[in-house]
Amino acid sequence: MPPYLDEHTGARIARARRARRLTQRELADLSHVSYSTLTKVEQGVLPASPAVTGALARALSVSVAELNGQPYLDELRQDQLDGLIQPIRDALNVYDLGPDPDVTPRPVAELEAHADRLCAQVRATNIKQVAADLPALMQEATTAAHLAPDDRSWRVLASTYRTAYDVTTKLGFPDLGTVALDRLEWSAQRASDPLLSGMRQYMRGVAYLRAGDCRTGKRLVRLGMATLEQAEAGRARNVLTGQLHLGAAVLCARDQDEGAAEGHLGEAQRIAELTGPAEKVHWVSFGPTNVGVHRVSVLAELDHYQGAVEAAEHMTIPDGWPPSRLAHHCAEVARAQMWTGRTDAAFKNLQRARKLAPQQTRYHPLVRETFAGLESAKRRMPDTFGNYGAWLGR
Repeated sequence: MPPYLDEHTGARIARARRARRLTQRELADLSHVSYSTLTKVEQGVLPASPAVTGALARALSVSVAELNGQPYLDELRQDQLDGLIQPIRDALNVYDLGPDPDVTPRPVAELEAHADRLCAQVRATNIKQVAADLPALMQEATTAAHLAPDDRSWRVLASTYRTAYDVTTKLGFPDLGTVALDRLEWSAQRASDPLLSGMRQYMRGVAYLRAGDCRTGKRLVRLGMATLEQAEAGRARNVLTGQLHLGAAVLCARDQDEGAAEGHLGEAQRIAELTGPAEKVHWVSFGPTNVGVHRVSVLAELDHYQGAVEAAEHMTIPDGWPPSRLAHHCAEVARAQMWTGRTDAAFKNLQRARKLAPQQTRYHPLVRETFAGLESAKRRMPDTFGNYGAWLGR
């Protein structure tokens, strides 16, 4: 199905439904989405929530990315990002070919520092720069690991694969992100590092959350926790365990299991009180602030939008918190504000997300769907609203 970038998600859902020769009533029954919700989503009257999009994607046997219209190719071309994807794909594909005779790798300490800088740049949302630098580093780290296959070299290579996952998923290529996670596990096993393997299961769980498959996502989180039990006790294991609980909380919330979601949030809070802020431990942004941010996510997934707005209002985000995470939080708060009728406040949060992380925000499906919801609210918006839509490619 070719993308129609000027369409909203509901229009793409309608086109996919017609291609499957399903009536709206039949699709509603297959997906367990109410007929009323489906008709309003298809008409563009109601924005498609992540849970609704996931349920409809499974019923239609298409990907969530396809219904969201990803990747946003016109915008990628405008930003000169489309040409950076193939080199990443090529670098991922040579993982098992051994050392490249044309590559002379730097010492492992230099590669390690370079890989760490790219992780930091992703958190600072310098996606274009990271995407440009990453393929050469991956190929260099691949050769280094094959020439000197010790644990440290494999961990450096695993770090580059993790960054490949971050970049490709942010730019709307989830299938390539899945390949990157497989490569991460391949190198983590060679490094004999259960922390990396546990982190990979967390990321897989998040990928299944995006795809609308909460059941598999929760299974992956449980597997990740079991894997982390093999790691040496300490702060790093606690941080990753806490992050897995946060992922599980959102998965349970999207599955409408409020009790389980609250249980995971409570455990994450307990761990965060032990670890304190730990944004740079495996770059997962764990800590008390991230627990609060996930509480907003959980409430929104449970359709408790007023509660999500109130929880966000009572939060204090510390200076220097990662822009990538804060911009995502702003987008989630904007969605909750939109559903509670606070359209002006919602648009201000979308603007704040753009200011914090323009590259990430431009390619964020939640931002686009929230913008579409504000657009369909038929209320007077400021003149800058139209400019924002043009920037998104609408």
